[in-house]
Amino acid sequence: MAASPRPEALGPAVTIAGAGAVTGYGWGMDRLRQGLYAQKPACRLEGGFSPWFEEDLGWIARVEDGGDPDDGPSRFMRAVRAAAREAVADARQRGWQPGEVVGLVHGVTLGEVDLWRAYHHRQGLGTTRRQWLELMPSTVLMEVMREFDVHGPAMAVTAMCASGLAALLTARLWIATGQADDVLVISTDISSTPENCRSLANLAPAVLDRPSLESCLAFQEDTLGFGIGEASVAMLVTRTPLPGRGRLLGGAMSHDAFHPTAIPPGAPEVARCVRRALQDAGLAPEEVAYVNGYGNGNPRSDQVELAILDELLPAAEGIFSVKPLVGHCMSASAAVEVLASLLSFETGVIPAPPRLGRHGHPRLLDGLTAAVEAPVLKPSLGFGGHNAAVVLEACPN
Repeated sequence: MAASPRPEALGPAVTIAGAGAVTGYGWGMDRLRQGLYAQKPACRLEGGFSPWFEEDLGWIARVEDGGDPDDGPSRFMRAVRAAAREAVADARQRGWQPGEVVGLVHGVTLGEVDLWRAYHHRQGLGTTRRQWLELMPSTVLMEVMREFDVHGPAMAVTAMCASGLAALLTARLWIATGQADDVLVISTDISSTPENCRSLANLAPAVLDRPSLESCLAFQEDTLGFGIGEASVAMLVTRTPLPGRGRLLGGAMSHDAFHPTAIPPGAPEVARCVRRALQDAGLAPEEVAYVNGYGNGNPRSDQVELAILDELLPAAEGIFSVKPLVGHCMSASAAVEVLASLLSFETGVIPAPPRLGRHGHPRLLDGLTAAVEAPVLKPSLGFGGHNAAVVLEACPN
């Protein structure tokens, strides 16, 4: 069958010039790369989960204490600034110079959780003015903007698990419309308090009693659910063509408006989101090589993604999810997963986890896989009905 003609892209491609990360693997992109390619889950046993759980110990890919103490009193503040600093330094090493207008967009849902919990448990509902400011997500963004002398548009976006993609697409929109020349995109979720973990276990199939590689058998029949993770990710997006980490060709967003935790039968809005993302990128479906899936190990959402893969992308080489390795990082999950594809562009190897379950999809990748050089589709399905998808490719040599 002859390939269908390539449609015209609706918007410009932008370069992801640099990246930074703080994850359950540790502080920095090198730790993320080492963990993914070692095929080792980032989770470890942590205490403090009783009385919210029967057992005090639980498996979780929590961000360990670290970073620069001068960046703030919490892991959230230090992780945001560390990821941003690494992304900017990485971009500069690749030849990026800031344009006249540099913007900042932060994908985040819960914001500062550790300090909120500490202040209110110790002091009741009252906080000092300084403590109140520390609880505001905008405070750490102000510090990032001051550090890098950024004066362009700045905002936070919330699309639950799809927040990272929503932030990337907002950055591309700003660049396409001339609102900014470059945008620092950050996506953060450091919220795995015992109370929040209990809520996730009640609302969705979050599993803490075993490592994520054993529970989150994404796109496999005997999956149990996802392991919880934390992360802060930053990417420097620019209109300037550079030998960066990758290119964002296009994307789309949609909303189900159906049920806060369920996907409607047939998932028409998810399918529409994928179709529009391909159209926006100017790609025919057969040009996509891989689907870097949402893949949280929930049988319902896994089935939705697989149905879309089979219907809309029958020529794609395969599908994978890195949630079994890095955990489900909630608002930061999509951004962490984008980094997995950027690393595959750099190494030529996709860090897919090994297949450990039964009856996986025939095109589910099994462990480290030599990659075909072609575009990658990255969808994300957020709680509350948020859908997003982006198309990524390696930067031209």
